[in-house]
Amino acid sequence: MARFTAEHQIFRQTVREFVEKEINPYADEWEAAGTFPAHELFRKAGSLGLLGVEYDPAYGGGGADHWYTVVLGEELGRADCGGVPMAINVQTDMATPALAKHGSHELKKAYLEPALRGELVASIAVTEPDAGSDVASIRTTARRDGDEYVINGSKIYITNGTQADFLTLLARTSPEAGYRGMSLIIVPTDRPGFRVARKLRKLGNHSSDTAELVFEDVRVPVTNRIGEEGQGFYLQMEQFQKERLIAVYTALGGLQRAMERTVAYLRERKAFGGPLLGMQYIQYTLAELQVEIESLRQLAYAAAEGVVAGENVTRLATMAKFKAGRLVRRAADTCLQFHGGAGYMEEMWTSRYFRDSRLLGIGGGADEVMLRVLVKTEGLEV
Repeated sequence: MARFTAEHQIFRQTVREFVEKEINPYADEWEAAGTFPAHELFRKAGSLGLLGVEYDPAYGGGGADHWYTVVLGEELGRADCGGVPMAINVQTDMATPALAKHGSHELKKAYLEPALRGELVASIAVTEPDAGSDVASIRTTARRDGDEYVINGSKIYITNGTQADFLTLLARTSPEAGYRGMSLIIVPTDRPGFRVARKLRKLGNHSSDTAELVFEDVRVPVTNRIGEEGQGFYLQMEQFQKERLIAVYTALGGLQRAMERTVAYLRERKAFGGPLLGMQYIQYTLAELQVEIESLRQLAYAAAEGVVAGENVTRLATMAKFKAGRLVRRAADTCLQFHGGAGYMEEMWTSRYFRDSRLLGIGGGADEVMLRVLVKTEGLEV
């Protein structure tokens, strides 16, 4: 069971007020624009200490326990759009964990510290046109030339891609060494040879800018590498666990708010002589969904407890990510269905939630990849 103290609840209120004041009033505008002012919003989040709750205070982090990250995710999930919380999650738990844990002091001072203040926007650059879930197949190269890496290749589906000040890039530093020949490298986006090839249009998460990136002889110092050369694949696998957990926590917040909004609508909507909520089928369906949401919550909290205890939570994080990806699709479809024709309208929250929620089963490791991992952890291999 989670141990949320009074301090955790104060932090929860802080995050909820941030969402209600700084995100929700502008969600429609940012969705229509296909982007949001990341530098402006991140500075506000940074001033509240939201961008590095568990990181070392020496670099501007909060030095807090993992339950603060759980709270952050749950409250961001209550936003009126999925794109902005996802962008914040990239900043906090996808593009910076390896830097915070394995980066040099100089690298953390130059990039992590301003990122936690919201002055620099970060992005994680792993996926390529021919290598998505199969991370070991990436082709972008970082060839060493003296004290520099010369980077060539492309990345795609990169969140924060058009606004990022730096990328945490996974590239091949030893092409012949397979997955042992990859390194994580910090790449400032103002370097010659880097360009945003195009901003991508998506089914949902419209407020989150997503891009295809190109690297043509981009030079960065070797000192921009995170950890040892050849360790990039392992460091990225470690980062994926944080990415998957924050995605699950955020999904939990979104699920709970979707249920609250749907119940409120059904309580007021009259049909067949009474409120729709009075219909037994609807009651049973929502009750069953609550069981599933609570099951996901307990699975996620068990993983969180493991993180706090310093345990390897790959198995639990994988299970939670898989279950969350399936559950949000079911919940979004049910909520839309129970709103009837109104739920299908663009101006109704259900339409946006339906679109936005579909990404969870793909991003950060597709459902099928999660199952592949579980086949190994559960001893199901032949």
